[in-house]
Amino acid sequence: MDETDRRILACLQEDATMPVAEIARRVGLSSTPCWRRIQKLEEEKVIRGRVALLDPKKVNVGVTVFVTIRTSKHSGEWLKEFAAAVRDMPEVMEFYRMSGAVDYQLRVVVPDIDAYDRFYRRLIDRIELSDVSSSFAMEQIKYTTALPLDYA
Repeated sequence: MDETDRRILACLQEDATMPVAEIARRVGLSSTPCWRRIQKLEEEKVIRGRVALLDPKKVNVGVTVFVTIRTSKHSGEWLKEFAAAVRDMPEVMEFYRMSGAVDYQLRVVVPDIDAYDRFYRRLIDRIELSDVSSSFAMEQIKYTTALPLDYA
């Protein structure tokens, strides 16, 4: 990956609907070589997909909850069952296995506390957990989907 690829990726992260001609102009290429580079980045799975980013409040999921989970179960079978349960829950936006005192971290979006309580009850009905702790985000100070490209 060279500087031109990084600049193409920066354009696409800014606006995935940007016309190839505009991307090409910004990075100093003609349209055809620019398009070929984009296709190569897609084939190599550097570009995993193109999506529309929605306003959570306008689709009634304006409450973000960070859920930390500890468990006494650490078998591969338990993790497989837990991951399947979490994947089936559309409220879960991100799901991580952690190091340290917390075993797993989820980022969940819901309309309100009642909806979170229903989510929580569905979660504990599906899988045995030792400890679940929830923190409600009061204010979103920074949010981006753009990855830093300086390291690419």
